[in-house]
Amino acid sequence: MTRFRIEPKIAVCIVFVAALFMSIMDTTIVNVALPTLHRQFTASSAAVNAVVTAYLISLAVSIPASGWVGDRWGTKRTFLSALVIFSVASALCGLASSLTTLIAARVFQGIAAGMLTPVGTAMLFRTFPPEERVRVTRILIIPTVIAPAVGPVLGGWLVDQFSWRWVFFVNVPIGLAAFLFGLIWLREHREPTAGRFDVAGFLLAGIGFGLVMYALTEGAANGWTSLGILSAAILGLVALSALIVVELRSAEPMIDLRLMGNRLFRTANLVSLFSSAGFLGVLFLVPLFLQEVLKVSALTSGLTTFPEAIGVVLSSQIVARLYPRIGPRRLMVGGLLGVTLTLTLLSLIGLTTNLWIIRALMFFTGAGMAYVFLSGQTAAFANIPSAATGRASALYNAQNQLGSALGVALLSTVLAAIGTTRIDASGLAQPNLSAYHAAFLAAATLALIGALLSLAISDRDAEATMRSGKSYPIGEAMPIAE
Repeated sequence: MTRFRIEPKIAVCIVFVAALFMSIMDTTIVNVALPTLHRQFTASSAAVNAVVTAYLISLAVSIPASGWVGDRWGTKRTFLSALVIFSVASALCGLASSLTTLIAARVFQGIAAGMLTPVGTAMLFRTFPPEERVRVTRILIIPTVIAPAVGPVLGGWLVDQFSWRWVFFVNVPIGLAAFLFGLIWLREHREPTAGRFDVAGFLLAGIGFGLVMYALTEGAANGWTSLGILSAAILGLVALSALIVVELRSAEPMIDLRLMGNRLFRTANLVSLFSSAGFLGVLFLVPLFLQEVLKVSALTSGLTTFPEAIGVVLSSQIVARLYPRIGPRRLMVGGLLGVTLTLTLLSLIGLTTNLWIIRALMFFTGAGMAYVFLSGQTAAFANIPSAATGRASALYNAQNQLGSALGVALLSTVLAAIGTTRIDASGLAQPNLSAYHAAFLAAATLALIGALLSLAISDRDAEATMRSGKSYPIGEAMPIAE
């Protein structure tokens, strides 16, 4: 009997979207459970926050190695192994009887998640030829923007209705289903030129990215001049500086920094760094404003933030049609100027602002970011050969992680510097709107910097992704791009 066939493009999209949704959602769904974990384990806030920090640091450490591992051992084997580790670690998180056990399991979760996204991205871009990548990026956007928005809503419901443990258990069936599907229908791909394991590059990247991520995630809370944060930041930057020197001299680098010599890839990375910093910083700031200033519930906060995801998904359908005719440059500049405007308008909200105004501004923020997400990621890999796709994906994703941490760190620092509360004439503490307004303007500035950098994008360099030749709709057989 003939086995049921699923085309490679469909198989890769299904498995990757499921895995990406799961791993990205995990970065936000846990935040809702932190107060419950604080009570459950009778631990300090700093100790409980390590549940989040451990995940982010291990994620940053494993991403640089993901390109080489996927090339050397095969993208299918690496991706499915990471899925298994992530799912098992999620189950161990839910079963944890102590905070130490929970943090240890979160480290394994982060290591696996750091492999999933870059390796999955490489699988997608090797399966789809350049002229179809704007379509596949439209698929990529769905989990990227919906998962962070769904996380707090789903997490709050699970904690309220069941237990904090279900915040982790929810990953297990998703991971199992994606693993079984991928085991049957994914195709293997290995790069014969993967080379030897770059020990020096791995150690310097792991130490550098790990320490910098720690400093960025904990700096605002612990103080940027505290010995621990300052030491981590300096040592991390020294390690990353040494990494640049070592990798540029290496014949077989783990992180191929020579890819930054590609003008389009370099510029797209810089735009992504600043735009994601502004956007993800706002996704941190808006719920904080809603809950701390307007005193709405976590569910209402999540539902008020969620329209940004709707804006991205709807707008991406328009961008996908415009991209082949207009190219990435004008789309990215226009989108980021629109985001700058909506974030500036968010700096005017106050205690009496109707929630529907905030929801509308979040929707248009998401709609503008779709022009950046879809155009930027499609253009970034336009001139990257198949053999370098894995390492280019690792580099692109490492930059994204640093951008998101940078945005949250910057806006947290602005809030802390100005102060989120003030004492009124009667001696009572009141929310300090000026701090939140300044933070929104800081996010708008990051978006504006991204818009200015987008002016350097060359449509001619991205021409391979704008071709209007033969189309291979999803579901129709096509040769794998080599």
